Amino acid sequence: MSSDFSRRDFLRYSGATGAAAFIATTLSACSGGPASTGSVGAGSNKDLITAVIGYGNDQSWDPTQTASAFSMAAINHVYEGLLDTDPITREPYAALATELPSDLNATSWKFTLREGATWHDGKPVTADDVVFTFERVLDPEANVLIGNFFRSWLEEVKKIDGRSVELVFKFPFADAAPRLTIAKIMPKHVFGQPGAWDQAKGGKAVGSGPYKLVAHNPKSNTSFEAYDGYNGPRPATAKKMNWLTIVDAAARVAKISGASAEAQIADNIPYANVDQLKQQGLTVEGGKGMNHMFLMFNTATKPFDDVRVRQALHYAIDKQKMIDVALKGHGTASSSFLNEGHPDHQRASVVYDHDPDKAKALLKEAGVSNLTVNLMAVNVSWLADCLPTIAASWEAVGIKTTLEPQDTAALFTKMDQFQDYQVVAAASNPNQFGMDADLICRYNFVEGGLWMKYAHYDGTKDAKALFALMDEATKESDKEKKKATVHKYLDMIAEQAVLYPVVHTELMTAWDAKKLSGIEAQPYPGINLLQAKRT
Repeated sequence: MSSDFSRRDFLRYSGATGAAAFIATTLSACSGGPASTGSVGAGSNKDLITAVIGYGNDQSWDPTQTASAFSMAAINHVYEGLLDTDPITREPYAALATELPSDLNATSWKFTLREGATWHDGKPVTADDVVFTFERVLDPEANVLIGNFFRSWLEEVKKIDGRSVELVFKFPFADAAPRLTIAKIMPKHVFGQPGAWDQAKGGKAVGSGPYKLVAHNPKSNTSFEAYDGYNGPRPATAKKMNWLTIVDAAARVAKISGASAEAQIADNIPYANVDQLKQQGLTVEGGKGMNHMFLMFNTATKPFDDVRVRQALHYAIDKQKMIDVALKGHGTASSSFLNEGHPDHQRASVVYDHDPDKAKALLKEAGVSNLTVNLMAVNVSWLADCLPTIAASWEAVGIKTTLEPQDTAALFTKMDQFQDYQVVAAASNPNQFGMDADLICRYNFVEGGLWMKYAHYDGTKDAKALFALMDEATKESDKEKKKATVHKYLDMIAEQAVLYPVVHTELMTAWDAKKLSGIEAQPYPGINLLQAKRT
């Protein structure tokens, strides 16, 4: 997950296995000069959609590596996959490919590319670009973030002719179609050049989608224009878009407030401002999903190598107080790694209901007393509001607590340098990538993955057992057997509490329905404006 992180929020709002990590230093615009962040009266320009994104735009922009909320939302407007998904229903549709696969139980799929599809520099999209993209995705040495969602089931991608490719599976995989929407096809002639992946990380974007990136100013704004050469299924509905990155909650709300509001839509609306914005005539709606605050422990540092201590810290937290006070009722205490609305949700074998006595007993059993905890955390606004409840809960069971909230990019730079730490609180939402349990869990729990390295859990006996069970579930074709195995490994994740949710939250989006139509609130960070219209 970010400055206010990622829609993905790598840490969710930054990047998980590869993603969290790549922080742009200074980045120049991919083309064109600096764009104005907007001016008073911009809200009346019907050729322009001005949006406010509550996450940083200075994380990785490499579609194979990022989990940044801002970057991923933008990438969905700039790039295409062979297939893409509707942002609300999450149903796949043909994007660069001409049609959806007909046989979901096949061990290979063939796709033909849309005739006349071109990159934003005018060059044609070819089968070589598809092969180039998937070679990077599947390359174990590149070890890109989204590779975790493909390497277990996709063997290779082969060129048939200039506009046709074949995907070869290791075994039939029923979730392959929505998975393919994660892999945004990238131009080989651009990103096959030396140093190009670093440029992609920093903000260079050349896609085939309905909008092209025209200026990128880290920590300020990113602007887009409709691509005239686009001939796909979801053309641009506005001539221009300007997305402002505003992590500060008060400033974000101010941008969409009042009669002279500059923006027509804003995501990551603070719960405390929902009623205020509704009273001003704005539409404010929420989406429930996997968005959650989690705790991650450094299992290489005592006493957090002891599962009893990790469990004690979870039992100690007064989650209902957190939901009532910090989240204004827009949250649910976690009863599994998956949120309660998920089709595969089942109460875990261990549920961390608020139980201070049990927390004290576990600490005593582990021989731990006078524990002092430094809790590092990302500065996502709603998460920062939750931190005082954690501190008070831990103090109540005798744990002295220091809170250290900070910019997400700064925190994950420390993680990427493997600096020592005790506990991290961050936000995450794998729904940015997809909905199935296998994908959600592989966002964090994968052998060799960055999250497992952050937690110093990779390579342990327990981790190996977990990964083996996950692989077993992935290969299982019988739905009921698969679900049973999924529940078994979800119980393992809950019992070990190495990286585990405290609460699942509802994400709020506000927009002016008098100026913008075709909007629905997403249950994951960011926005999608491919069907929005200025009115």
